[in-house]
Parts: sequence; C-alpha cells; structure tokens
Amino acid sequence: MDIVDKSWEVQKDIEECVGKIGKGKYGRVIKMARKPTNDEYIKTVTITGIGLLLIGGLGFLIYLIWSSIFTA
Repeated sequence: MDIVDKSWEVQKDIEECVGKIGKGKYGRVIKMARKPTNDEYIKTVTITGIGLLLIGGLGFLIYLIWSSIFTA
C-alpha cells in the first residue's frame, strides 16, 4: 500500500467519524448549541476570571499559613 492509498483511507475514516457527530446521544445538544452573544461571552469570562483569582488567592493564603507554621 502506497502513501496515497493510505492517505485516502485515513481521510475516509475521518469523514466517517465526523459524519456521526450529530447522530449520537449528544446530537440534540450539538444541534441546539449556538455561538454566545458578546454580552454572554463577557459575563462568562468575568465570572471565570473572578473564580480563578479567588481560588489562586485561597491557594496563596494556604501557602502563606503553611510556610509560616513550619518555618517558625
């Protein structure tokens, strides 16, 4: 089998996998999905950023407490 035949076989496999995306048990969810509006996107990024800062701050606070306990 040469490289061209192998390439066609790989291409066929990829097309079969992609063709099944909308037909499985998650097909309805994928069909209902849409691109978020600008406002929805900004709210999502803001909430995610606040969450990251809170979790990072909590981790840093735990680090400070831990290091002060064991270095004293």
